[in-house]
Amino acid sequence: MTLISSILNATTLAAGLSQHVTNGNSVLGTLDAPRLPKFLTNNPLPHGYPWAHRTSPKNDVPNTGVFRHYNFDITEGWMMADGVNKTGLYINGQFPGPTIEANWGDTIQVTVTNHIKDSAEGTSMHWHGLLQRETPWFDGVPSISQCPIAPEKSYTYIFTADQYGTSWYHSHYSAQYADGTFGAMIIYGPEHVPYDIDVGPVLLTDYFHTRYYPLVQRYTGSQDVPNSDNNMINGKMNYDCSLADNTKCVPNAGLSKFKFESGKIHRLRLINAGAEALQKFTIDEHEMTVIATDFTPIKPYKTKVVTLGVGQRADVLVEGKDCSDSQKAYWMRSDIPAGTCSHSNQSHALAAIYYDDADTDSVPQSTKVHYNISSHGCIEDSLELTEPFFPEAPPAEITTFQDINITFGANATGAMVWFANNISFTANYNHPMLLLAKQGNTSYPYDPQWNVLDFGKNETIRLYVRNFAPLAHPMHLHGHNFWVLAQGKGDWDGTITRPTNPQMRDVQIVERGFPYEPAYIVIEYKADNPGIWPFHCHVAWHVSDGLYINLMENPGLIQNRSIPYTSAQTCREWWA
Repeated sequence: MTLISSILNATTLAAGLSQHVTNGNSVLGTLDAPRLPKFLTNNPLPHGYPWAHRTSPKNDVPNTGVFRHYNFDITEGWMMADGVNKTGLYINGQFPGPTIEANWGDTIQVTVTNHIKDSAEGTSMHWHGLLQRETPWFDGVPSISQCPIAPEKSYTYIFTADQYGTSWYHSHYSAQYADGTFGAMIIYGPEHVPYDIDVGPVLLTDYFHTRYYPLVQRYTGSQDVPNSDNNMINGKMNYDCSLADNTKCVPNAGLSKFKFESGKIHRLRLINAGAEALQKFTIDEHEMTVIATDFTPIKPYKTKVVTLGVGQRADVLVEGKDCSDSQKAYWMRSDIPAGTCSHSNQSHALAAIYYDDADTDSVPQSTKVHYNISSHGCIEDSLELTEPFFPEAPPAEITTFQDINITFGANATGAMVWFANNISFTANYNHPMLLLAKQGNTSYPYDPQWNVLDFGKNETIRLYVRNFAPLAHPMHLHGHNFWVLAQGKGDWDGTITRPTNPQMRDVQIVERGFPYEPAYIVIEYKADNPGIWPFHCHVAWHVSDGLYINLMENPGLIQNRSIPYTSAQTCREWWA
């Protein structure tokens, strides 16, 4: 009997392990997890809301004057999230890490302390999707905006919640977040589609029993990527102990559980916080209404399957069944498409949804949503479906058009690595480029592996990204939202999907391609945020193998910035 069939045929969903043993101090995945508010209260509230009359997230960010303070202690420890006892890296003893909450326009302050002692490695924290206008040094990328936070040292990030919606944070040190250094980040803002209950974050993550660093050592420079051992919803899923050393595995560790109310509209904040896997999310016998992708509110559309690449998010609304279903339970599922899309040994994640009067240890008897994986491919929903709610057309004139070609092959040493425009990126943690640019050093011919494209004073950048390799890549741009003008295979013919209001997000998948037929995406963004911004694949193993470019923007203005001395202090501590 397979693991999934054993769960479906069980007589109870009572967990075999306590929440503290599986997930430490986290309450995500339990019925004790708090529902989220419509906004965090603070006074005064102009016009009844912290953001007053504002609606569109792209302009006129409010200044609430409110600080949201967090302290993150990163430590090593043992947990049994799926029943397998393993060491990992955890934030405040939680897996997943604490949820950050703020209102649009608040200032978020997070002090990160590195207590990683046994392996004595650095760390950092990136606030995914936030623009970091005026604060590029707090973007959290070692080798770009800071040196790593040294062991037993702290670094305080201070930045504005300059967009609203659903996102996450994660370590940007090597592939470290695959060990557990990540969490949800919720920024409350105007409501363009009404709902009743905010269920909160639903983190979809592949999961590895082996620590990230041995995986990086084993797979960097090879043609292979590691298979994940499991797939999780909010850090929980059972594991088939017959596949593990039974002395280190406990069956029936426990699944995530959620509570729905009959007749109410529920908001779920879906986040793919994994290291490699594409996720396809469904709820048995329910339809979902998608209202936002990444930090972009969109015109609502209905679907039974939501597809998310690594780093992508989707806010969905789910209408509760009527009162006659008050004692029923349903399966929530997230599947990793095996084979050409992603790599997993156990690709199916389950969680249970219980209505008002249902027995919360009962096993749902609901019917799975069936869909054709091949018809969707390894990409997210069609660009035709995802139309921004607040229309914005790209500028009429393009000041820079840049080709970026993704290939895979041997470097000068014979190692198999990823290339972007024939360069495989190598980070230099000792000399962050943003700090060098502040000193006027903006040219790096002596180290082309830094892979810097200097766009100077150009105001609009269009990137034509072509993938010549048979693996898909969720491409993430820091410091910007970008328009997605086109997506396809072969040669782009210049056609733009909905040119007056294209999709806008911060991660877009370029599908698997081939030397004879590349896949492509065409994205465009305004160069209105001086800094050096990473553009990289969000698959942890691909970015570790070089699939990464740095986009330099208005270098003359970088020199005029007043960078806090604490950024340079990270380097002095790291060097020591």
